[in-house]
Amino acid sequence: MSSRRWRACPECDWVSALPVLRANEVACCPRCGRELAHRHSSAGQRVLAYGSGALAMLLLTLPFPFLAFTLAGNRQEIVLADAALAMFNNDWPLLALLIALAIIILPGIFLISVLYLYSSVIAQKRLDNRVFPGAMVLARNLSKMKPWLMTDVFLVGVLVSLAKLVGMAEIDYGWSFVAFCGYVVLLVKTVSLVDADWLWFALKGEPKPPLGIRTGATATEQQAVGCPCCGLINHDTQPTCMRCHTPLARPSPQRLQATWALLLTAVVLYVPANLYPMMETVSVGGTTYSTILGGVLQMIEMESYFVALVIFVASFIVPIAKILVLSYLCWLAAHPQAQATQRRMRWYRYTELVGRWSMIDVFVVAIMVALIQAGVILSIYPGTAAAAFAAVVIITMIAAMVFDPRLLWQSSSEQHSTLNMIETGQKP
Repeated sequence: MSSRRWRACPECDWVSALPVLRANEVACCPRCGRELAHRHSSAGQRVLAYGSGALAMLLLTLPFPFLAFTLAGNRQEIVLADAALAMFNNDWPLLALLIALAIIILPGIFLISVLYLYSSVIAQKRLDNRVFPGAMVLARNLSKMKPWLMTDVFLVGVLVSLAKLVGMAEIDYGWSFVAFCGYVVLLVKTVSLVDADWLWFALKGEPKPPLGIRTGATATEQQAVGCPCCGLINHDTQPTCMRCHTPLARPSPQRLQATWALLLTAVVLYVPANLYPMMETVSVGGTTYSTILGGVLQMIEMESYFVALVIFVASFIVPIAKILVLSYLCWLAAHPQAQATQRRMRWYRYTELVGRWSMIDVFVVAIMVALIQAGVILSIYPGTAAAAFAAVVIITMIAAMVFDPRLLWQSSSEQHSTLNMIETGQKP
Protein backbone atom coordinates (compact mmCIF):
# COMPACT_ATOMS: atom_id res chain seq x y z
CA MET A 1 0.00 0.00 0.00
CA SER A 2 1.11 3.60 -0.52
CA SER A 3 3.30 4.91 2.29
CA ARG A 4 1.50 8.25 1.99
CA ARG A 5 -1.27 6.94 4.28
CA TRP A 6 0.77 5.36 7.06
CA ARG A 7 0.04 6.02 10.74
CA ALA A 8 1.74 5.25 14.06
CA CYS A 9 -0.95 4.34 16.58
CA PRO A 10 -0.95 6.90 19.44
CA GLU A 11 -1.72 4.14 21.97
CA CYS A 12 0.57 1.25 20.96
CA ASP A 13 2.97 2.94 18.47
CA TRP A 14 2.29 0.30 15.77
CA VAL A 15 2.86 1.49 12.21
CA SER A 16 0.06 0.52 9.84
CA ALA A 17 -1.27 1.60 6.46
CA LEU A 18 -4.71 3.19 6.27
CA PRO A 19 -6.91 1.66 3.57
CA VAL A 20 -9.09 3.74 1.30
CA LEU A 21 -12.19 4.38 3.40
CA ARG A 22 -15.69 4.85 2.10
CA ALA A 23 -18.47 6.67 3.90
CA ASN A 24 -19.26 5.27 7.38
CA GLU A 25 -16.15 3.05 7.40
CA VAL A 26 -13.65 2.99 10.27
CA ALA A 27 -9.93 2.17 10.26
CA CYS A 28 -8.57 0.71 13.49
CA CYS A 29 -5.10 -0.23 14.64
CA PRO A 30 -4.55 -3.98 13.93
CA ARG A 31 -2.53 -4.32 17.14
CA CYS A 32 -4.62 -2.62 19.86
CA GLY A 33 -7.89 -1.83 18.09
CA ARG A 34 -7.67 1.93 18.58
CA GLU A 35 -9.73 3.92 16.05
CA LEU A 36 -7.41 5.78 13.66
CA ALA A 37 -9.90 7.28 11.23
CA HIS A 38 -13.66 7.39 10.76
CA ARG A 39 -15.16 8.56 7.48
CA HIS A 40 -18.62 10.12 7.43
CA SER A 41 -20.87 10.67 4.45
CA SER A 42 -21.00 14.36 3.41
CA ALA A 43 -18.76 15.13 6.39
CA GLY A 44 -18.17 18.80 5.60
CA GLN A 45 -21.81 19.69 5.00
CA ARG A 46 -23.08 17.72 8.01
CA VAL A 47 -20.54 19.24 10.40
CA LEU A 48 -21.45 22.73 9.18
CA ALA A 49 -25.17 21.99 9.59
CA TYR A 50 -24.95 20.47 13.07
CA GLY A 51 -22.31 22.95 14.23
CA SER A 52 -24.36 25.95 13.09
CA GLY A 53 -27.42 24.55 14.84
CA ALA A 54 -25.47 23.94 18.06
CA LEU A 55 -24.01 27.46 18.02
CA ALA A 56 -27.47 28.96 17.44
CA MET A 57 -28.88 26.94 20.35
CA LEU A 58 -26.00 28.10 22.56
CA LEU A 59 -26.77 31.74 21.79
CA LEU A 60 -30.45 31.13 22.59
CA THR A 61 -29.62 29.62 25.98
CA LEU A 62 -27.84 32.75 27.25
CA PRO A 63 -30.45 35.58 27.41
CA PHE A 64 -33.63 33.70 28.38
CA PRO A 65 -34.69 32.18 31.75
CA PHE A 66 -33.25 28.74 32.39
CA LEU A 67 -35.04 27.58 35.55
CA ALA A 68 -37.27 29.18 38.19
CA PHE A 69 -37.75 28.15 41.84
CA THR A 70 -40.83 29.24 43.84
CA LEU A 71 -41.11 28.68 47.59
CA ALA A 72 -43.47 30.41 50.06
CA GLY A 73 -44.15 33.20 47.60
CA ASN A 74 -40.46 33.79 46.89
CA ARG A 75 -39.49 33.24 43.25
CA GLN A 76 -35.91 32.85 42.11
CA GLU A 77 -35.26 32.85 38.36
CA ILE A 78 -31.87 32.10 36.83
CA VAL A 79 -30.22 32.16 33.42
CA LEU A 80 -27.59 29.62 32.35
CA ALA A 81 -24.65 31.86 33.24
CA ASP A 82 -25.89 32.12 36.84
CA ALA A 83 -24.56 28.60 37.51
CA ALA A 84 -21.05 30.03 37.24
CA LEU A 85 -21.90 33.49 38.60
CA ALA A 86 -23.28 31.97 41.83
CA MET A 87 -19.90 30.40 42.56
CA PHE A 88 -18.14 33.70 41.86
CA ASN A 89 -20.46 35.55 44.21
CA ASN A 90 -19.67 33.00 46.93
CA ASP A 91 -15.92 33.65 46.67
CA TRP A 92 -15.04 30.63 44.50
CA PRO A 93 -13.75 32.37 41.32
CA LEU A 94 -11.75 29.40 40.03
CA LEU A 95 -14.75 27.11 40.38
CA ALA A 96 -16.88 29.70 38.59
CA LEU A 97 -14.33 29.86 35.76
CA LEU A 98 -14.25 26.07 35.49
CA ILE A 99 -18.04 25.86 35.15
CA ALA A 100 -18.17 28.69 32.61
CA LEU A 101 -15.39 27.10 30.55
CA ALA A 102 -17.01 23.64 30.58
CA ILE A 103 -20.54 24.62 29.53
CA ILE A 104 -20.26 27.91 27.62
CA ILE A 105 -16.80 29.23 26.70
CA LEU A 106 -14.94 26.14 25.45
CA PRO A 107 -17.96 24.65 23.62
CA GLY A 108 -18.50 28.02 21.95
CA ILE A 109 -14.85 28.24 20.89
CA PHE A 110 -14.96 24.64 19.68
CA LEU A 111 -18.05 25.24 17.53
CA ILE A 112 -16.69 28.47 16.05
CA SER A 113 -13.38 26.71 15.29
CA VAL A 114 -15.10 23.77 13.62
CA LEU A 115 -17.29 26.04 11.47
CA TYR A 116 -14.27 28.14 10.50
CA LEU A 117 -12.13 25.11 9.60
CA TYR A 118 -14.75 23.26 7.58
CA SER A 119 -15.67 26.48 5.78
CA SER A 120 -11.98 26.85 4.95
CA VAL A 121 -11.86 23.32 3.52
CA ILE A 122 -14.94 23.90 1.37
CA ALA A 123 -13.64 27.28 0.15
CA GLN A 124 -10.13 26.01 -0.71
CA LYS A 125 -10.89 25.42 -4.39
CA ARG A 126 -12.00 29.03 -4.78
CA LEU A 127 -8.90 30.29 -2.94
CA ASP A 128 -6.27 28.37 -4.98
CA ASN A 129 -5.94 25.71 -2.24
CA ARG A 130 -5.13 28.31 0.42
CA VAL A 131 -6.62 27.92 3.89
CA PHE A 132 -8.15 30.68 5.98
CA PRO A 133 -5.75 32.60 8.27
CA GLY A 134 -5.30 30.93 11.65
CA ALA A 135 -6.79 27.62 10.50
CA MET A 136 -3.70 25.65 11.53
CA VAL A 137 -3.76 26.99 15.08
CA LEU A 138 -7.45 26.17 15.49
CA ALA A 139 -7.02 22.66 14.03
CA ARG A 140 -4.19 21.90 16.48
CA ASN A 141 -6.39 22.79 19.44
CA LEU A 142 -9.58 20.95 18.46
CA SER A 143 -8.56 17.62 20.00
CA LYS A 144 -7.30 19.36 23.15
CA MET A 145 -10.71 20.93 23.77
CA LYS A 146 -12.81 17.79 23.36
CA PRO A 147 -12.36 16.28 26.86
CA TRP A 148 -13.37 19.57 28.48
CA LEU A 149 -16.72 19.93 26.71
CA MET A 150 -19.04 18.95 29.57
CA THR A 151 -22.45 20.17 28.45
CA ASP A 152 -23.90 16.64 28.56
CA VAL A 153 -22.54 16.13 32.09
CA PHE A 154 -24.02 19.49 33.13
CA LEU A 155 -27.43 18.49 31.75
CA VAL A 156 -27.40 15.31 33.84
CA GLY A 157 -26.39 17.44 36.84
CA VAL A 158 -29.40 19.69 36.23
CA LEU A 159 -31.71 16.67 36.12
CA VAL A 160 -30.22 15.35 39.38
CA SER A 161 -30.77 18.77 40.97
CA LEU A 162 -34.40 18.79 39.89
CA ALA A 163 -34.87 15.29 41.31
CA LYS A 164 -33.63 16.61 44.67
CA LEU A 165 -36.13 19.48 44.56
CA VAL A 166 -39.19 17.41 43.66
CA GLY A 167 -41.87 17.98 46.28
CA MET A 168 -39.88 20.77 47.97
CA ALA A 169 -41.06 23.67 45.81
CA GLU A 170 -42.45 24.59 42.41
CA ILE A 171 -39.99 24.35 39.52
CA ASP A 172 -40.58 26.07 36.16
CA TYR A 173 -38.60 25.44 32.98
CA GLY A 174 -37.64 28.38 30.79
CA TRP A 175 -37.12 28.52 27.05
CA SER A 176 -33.39 28.52 27.70
CA PHE A 177 -33.66 25.03 29.21
CA VAL A 178 -35.33 23.74 26.04
CA ALA A 179 -32.66 25.41 23.89
CA PHE A 180 -29.93 23.96 26.12
CA CYS A 181 -31.22 20.41 25.57
CA GLY A 182 -31.06 20.98 21.82
CA TYR A 183 -27.61 22.54 22.19
CA VAL A 184 -26.30 19.45 24.01
CA VAL A 185 -27.65 17.03 21.39
CA LEU A 186 -26.31 19.03 18.44
CA LEU A 187 -22.92 19.59 20.08
CA VAL A 188 -22.46 15.89 20.83
CA LYS A 189 -23.37 15.08 17.22
CA THR A 190 -20.94 17.70 15.88
CA VAL A 191 -18.09 16.32 18.01
CA SER A 192 -18.79 12.78 16.78
CA LEU A 193 -18.63 13.89 13.13
CA VAL A 194 -15.24 15.63 13.34
CA ASP A 195 -12.59 13.35 11.80
CA ALA A 196 -9.12 14.75 12.50
CA ASP A 197 -7.47 12.52 9.87
CA TRP A 198 -9.82 13.74 7.13
CA LEU A 199 -9.55 17.34 8.27
CA TRP A 200 -5.75 17.47 8.25
CA PHE A 201 -5.59 15.77 4.86
CA ALA A 202 -8.03 18.35 3.50
CA LEU A 203 -6.09 21.26 5.02
CA LYS A 204 -2.46 20.28 4.37
CA GLY A 205 -2.39 17.14 2.24
CA GLU A 206 -0.26 14.09 3.18
CA PRO A 207 3.54 14.50 3.25
CA LYS A 208 5.61 11.35 2.81
CA PRO A 209 6.93 9.64 5.96
CA PRO A 210 10.71 9.34 6.59
CA LEU A 211 12.63 6.97 4.32
CA GLY A 212 12.95 3.38 5.51
CA ILE A 213 9.74 3.31 7.56
CA ARG A 214 7.84 0.03 7.26
CA THR A 215 4.57 -1.34 8.56
CA GLY A 216 4.36 -4.22 11.04
CA ALA A 217 6.70 -2.64 13.60
CA THR A 218 6.62 0.19 16.11
CA ALA A 219 7.64 3.71 15.20
CA THR A 220 10.10 3.83 18.12
CA GLU A 221 11.99 0.82 16.76
CA GLN A 222 12.44 2.71 13.50
CA GLN A 223 13.61 6.01 15.05
CA ALA A 224 10.28 7.60 14.20
CA VAL A 225 7.37 9.09 16.14
CA GLY A 226 3.71 9.62 15.33
CA CYS A 227 2.23 13.08 15.69
CA PRO A 228 -0.33 13.15 18.55
CA CYS A 229 -2.40 15.76 16.70
CA CYS A 230 -2.58 14.90 12.97
CA GLY A 231 -1.17 11.35 13.11
CA LEU A 232 1.61 11.87 10.58
CA ILE A 233 4.81 9.81 11.03
CA ASN A 234 7.92 11.95 11.56
CA HIS A 235 11.60 11.22 12.17
CA ASP A 236 12.31 11.32 15.91
CA THR A 237 15.01 13.97 15.46
CA GLN A 238 12.36 16.52 14.47
CA PRO A 239 11.14 18.69 17.36
CA THR A 240 7.75 19.35 15.74
CA CYS A 241 5.49 17.66 13.19
CA MET A 242 6.28 18.63 9.61
CA ARG A 243 2.58 18.98 8.79
CA CYS A 244 0.86 20.55 11.83
CA HIS A 245 3.92 21.75 13.83
CA THR A 246 2.79 20.04 17.05
CA PRO A 247 5.66 19.20 19.47
CA LEU A 248 6.68 15.53 19.19
CA ALA A 249 7.64 13.23 22.06
CA ARG A 250 8.89 9.64 22.15
CA PRO A 251 7.68 7.27 24.91
CA SER A 252 9.46 8.33 28.09
CA PRO A 253 9.43 7.03 31.69
CA GLN A 254 9.24 10.65 32.80
CA ARG A 255 5.58 10.58 31.84
CA LEU A 256 5.08 7.90 34.49
CA GLN A 257 6.63 10.11 37.15
CA ALA A 258 4.32 12.98 36.20
CA THR A 259 1.31 10.65 36.30
CA TRP A 260 2.29 9.35 39.76
CA ALA A 261 2.62 12.92 41.04
CA LEU A 262 -0.82 13.87 39.74
CA LEU A 263 -2.43 10.73 41.19
CA LEU A 264 -0.86 11.38 44.59
CA THR A 265 -2.22 14.93 44.50
CA ALA A 266 -5.68 13.61 43.66
CA VAL A 267 -5.57 11.15 46.57
CA VAL A 268 -4.63 13.94 48.99
CA LEU A 269 -7.47 16.17 47.76
CA TYR A 270 -9.99 13.32 47.78
CA VAL A 271 -9.85 13.21 51.61
CA PRO A 272 -11.20 16.76 52.23
CA ALA A 273 -13.59 16.29 49.29
CA ASN A 274 -15.36 13.60 51.34
CA LEU A 275 -14.88 14.96 54.85
CA TYR A 276 -15.99 18.56 54.27
CA PRO A 277 -19.53 19.55 53.17
CA MET A 278 -20.43 19.95 49.51
CA MET A 279 -23.36 22.23 50.37
CA GLU A 280 -24.55 24.35 53.29
CA THR A 281 -28.32 24.68 53.60
CA VAL A 282 -29.64 27.63 55.62
CA SER A 283 -33.32 27.52 56.67
CA VAL A 284 -35.57 28.62 59.50
CA GLY A 285 -34.50 25.53 61.43
CA GLY A 286 -30.81 26.42 61.23
CA THR A 287 -27.85 25.41 59.05
CA THR A 288 -27.27 21.86 57.84
CA TYR A 289 -24.21 20.53 56.07
CA SER A 290 -24.32 17.91 53.34
CA THR A 291 -21.34 15.78 52.32
CA ILE A 292 -21.16 13.65 49.17
CA LEU A 293 -22.24 10.57 51.11
CA GLY A 294 -24.94 12.63 52.81
CA GLY A 295 -26.40 13.52 49.42
CA VAL A 296 -26.57 9.84 48.48
CA LEU A 297 -28.30 8.94 51.74
CA GLN A 298 -30.74 11.82 51.27
CA MET A 299 -31.77 10.46 47.87
CA ILE A 300 -32.24 6.99 49.37
CA GLU A 301 -34.49 8.45 52.09
CA MET A 302 -36.53 10.18 49.38
CA GLU A 303 -36.73 6.81 47.56
CA SER A 304 -34.93 8.28 44.55
CA TYR A 305 -32.79 5.20 44.18
CA PHE A 306 -31.71 5.81 40.60
CA VAL A 307 -30.49 9.34 41.40
CA ALA A 308 -28.70 7.99 44.50
CA LEU A 309 -27.02 5.38 42.30
CA VAL A 310 -25.93 8.02 39.76
CA ILE A 311 -24.39 10.23 42.48
CA PHE A 312 -22.72 7.27 44.21
CA VAL A 313 -21.18 5.95 40.99
CA ALA A 314 -20.07 9.37 39.72
CA SER A 315 -18.73 10.66 43.04
CA PHE A 316 -17.36 7.50 44.68
CA ILE A 317 -16.88 4.63 42.24
CA VAL A 318 -15.50 6.55 39.26
CA PRO A 319 -12.82 8.69 41.03
CA ILE A 320 -11.55 5.79 43.15
CA ALA A 321 -11.58 3.35 40.23
CA LYS A 322 -9.78 5.84 38.00
CA ILE A 323 -7.02 6.43 40.56
CA LEU A 324 -6.59 2.70 41.17
CA VAL A 325 -6.60 1.75 37.49
CA LEU A 326 -4.13 4.48 36.49
CA SER A 327 -1.87 3.53 39.40
CA TYR A 328 -1.95 -0.11 38.30
CA LEU A 329 -1.20 0.83 34.70
CA CYS A 330 1.74 2.97 35.82
CA TRP A 331 3.08 0.02 37.79
CA LEU A 332 2.64 -2.32 34.81
CA ALA A 333 4.43 0.10 32.50
CA ALA A 334 7.39 0.19 34.88
CA HIS A 335 7.36 -3.56 35.64
CA PRO A 336 6.74 -5.70 32.52
CA GLN A 337 4.51 -8.71 33.12
CA ALA A 338 3.18 -11.53 30.96
CA GLN A 339 -0.34 -10.18 30.63
CA ALA A 340 -2.72 -9.41 27.78
CA THR A 341 -1.83 -5.85 26.80
CA GLN A 342 -5.13 -5.28 24.99
CA ARG A 343 -6.90 -5.75 28.32
CA ARG A 344 -4.74 -2.98 29.77
CA MET A 345 -5.74 -0.73 26.89
CA ARG A 346 -9.42 -1.31 27.61
CA TRP A 347 -8.84 -0.20 31.21
CA TYR A 348 -7.02 2.90 30.01
CA ARG A 349 -9.81 3.83 27.59
CA TYR A 350 -12.43 3.40 30.31
CA THR A 351 -10.56 5.87 32.53
CA GLU A 352 -10.53 8.42 29.72
CA LEU A 353 -14.20 7.84 28.92
CA VAL A 354 -15.80 8.08 32.37
CA GLY A 355 -13.48 10.49 34.18
CA ARG A 356 -15.32 13.72 33.37
CA TRP A 357 -18.68 12.34 34.54
CA SER A 358 -17.57 12.80 38.14
CA MET A 359 -18.24 16.53 37.62
CA ILE A 360 -21.98 15.82 38.03
CA ASP A 361 -21.86 16.53 41.77
CA VAL A 362 -20.07 19.86 41.24
CA PHE A 363 -22.67 20.93 38.67
CA VAL A 364 -25.46 19.88 41.05
CA VAL A 365 -24.02 22.21 43.69
CA ALA A 366 -23.75 25.07 41.17
CA ILE A 367 -27.38 24.72 40.10
CA MET A 368 -28.69 24.40 43.66
CA VAL A 369 -26.70 27.45 44.84
CA ALA A 370 -27.86 29.59 41.90
CA LEU A 371 -31.49 28.50 42.10
CA ILE A 372 -32.23 28.34 45.82
CA GLN A 373 -31.71 31.76 47.37
CA ALA A 374 -34.85 32.52 49.42
CA GLY A 375 -33.22 34.28 52.36
CA VAL A 376 -33.76 32.76 55.79
CA ILE A 377 -36.58 30.57 54.44
CA LEU A 378 -34.21 28.41 52.42
CA SER A 379 -30.82 29.22 50.89
CA ILE A 380 -27.98 26.98 49.72
CA TYR A 381 -24.28 27.85 49.61
CA PRO A 382 -21.28 25.89 48.24
CA GLY A 383 -19.10 24.00 50.69
CA THR A 384 -15.35 23.56 50.78
CA ALA A 385 -15.61 20.03 49.39
CA ALA A 386 -16.99 21.33 46.08
CA ALA A 387 -13.66 22.94 45.18
CA ALA A 388 -11.64 19.97 46.44
CA PHE A 389 -13.75 17.47 44.53
CA ALA A 390 -13.60 19.54 41.33
CA ALA A 391 -9.81 19.57 41.69
CA VAL A 392 -9.79 15.77 42.05
CA VAL A 393 -11.78 15.37 38.84
CA ILE A 394 -9.60 17.78 36.85
CA ILE A 395 -6.32 16.35 38.15
CA THR A 396 -7.32 12.74 37.38
CA MET A 397 -8.36 13.78 33.88
CA ILE A 398 -4.97 15.42 33.35
CA ALA A 399 -3.25 12.32 34.78
CA ALA A 400 -4.99 10.14 32.17
CA MET A 401 -3.83 12.54 29.44
CA VAL A 402 -0.24 12.63 30.73
CA PHE A 403 0.03 8.84 30.99
CA ASP A 404 1.60 7.41 27.83
CA PRO A 405 -0.07 4.07 26.91
CA ARG A 406 2.75 3.34 24.46
CA LEU A 407 4.89 2.46 27.49
CA LEU A 408 2.66 -0.55 28.19
CA TRP A 409 3.41 -2.02 24.77
CA GLN A 410 7.04 -1.02 24.86
CA SER A 411 7.54 -2.83 28.17
CA SER A 412 5.79 -5.93 26.84
CA SER A 413 7.92 -5.92 23.66
CA GLU A 414 11.14 -5.57 25.65
CA GLN A 415 10.13 -8.46 27.88
CA HIS A 416 9.41 -10.78 24.96
CA SER A 417 12.66 -9.74 23.28
CA THR A 418 14.62 -10.58 26.45
CA LEU A 419 12.90 -13.96 26.79
CA ASN A 420 13.69 -14.82 23.17
CA MET A 421 17.34 -13.91 23.65
CA ILE A 422 17.57 -16.09 26.77
CA GLU A 423 15.96 -19.02 24.96
CA THR A 424 18.50 -18.75 22.11
CA GLY A 425 21.43 -18.54 24.53
CA GLN A 426 22.20 -14.89 23.86
CA LYS A 427 22.94 -12.33 26.57
CA PRO A 428 20.14 -9.81 26.97
